[in-house]
Amino acid sequence: MSTDQRGRLGTPGITVDVGDATTRYLLYGLLPSWFVPGVADWVMHRRTRIEDTAGTKESLIHSLMMAEVGIPIALTLRYEVNPLLLSVQLGGAAVHEATALWDVRTAVRSEREVKPIEQHIHSFLESLPFGALAALMCLHADQVTSLLHGGRGDPDAWRLVPRRRPLSPGYLAGIAAAIGTCVLLPYGEELLRCVRAGREKDKRKKDKRNRKGR
Repeated sequence: MSTDQRGRLGTPGITVDVGDATTRYLLYGLLPSWFVPGVADWVMHRRTRIEDTAGTKESLIHSLMMAEVGIPIALTLRYEVNPLLLSVQLGGAAVHEATALWDVRTAVRSEREVKPIEQHIHSFLESLPFGALAALMCLHADQVTSLLHGGRGDPDAWRLVPRRRPLSPGYLAGIAAAIGTCVLLPYGEELLRCVRAGREKDKRKKDKRNRKGR
């Protein structure tokens, strides 16, 4: 890290590498904390009985939003930040925001009650990607400049380059476990619950038509 990227703490004589500190914040602060509002949002869906209102459609939208955020995160954990990866991250954030609007519209039109606390949870889920992306772009200002110039002069600008300093297997395993526990498991349960409820509704409608036809 260059000297102009180093900062001085309030204690005289103590310096800190701002780049390293920001990286630690992203890896051990912001990313793990992302799981908290995700689980909280699932709890709200369950309390408002999503399976009886918006059903499978809204649950699939939730899965789509997780993919829009999850794919850029997975790539960032394994590859160097360059114009290609920045493009994926920016595109993912933009599409995620558009899908979030679709999600709320779907919930409201289905008459599922989106309570104020759930709306507040959504504010975290929408702002965290932009906060993470802003910090990452500050860390890699040279790659932002390269992106603005179309990656000219950089042979690695538009290909995935493995990290020069790979993250530890323990950290990656921990994040994978957290994703499985806090994302895949609860939202998989939600989707399964919605599919089952939808089938039961279709069965009741079919039985009702059969009784009328007799």
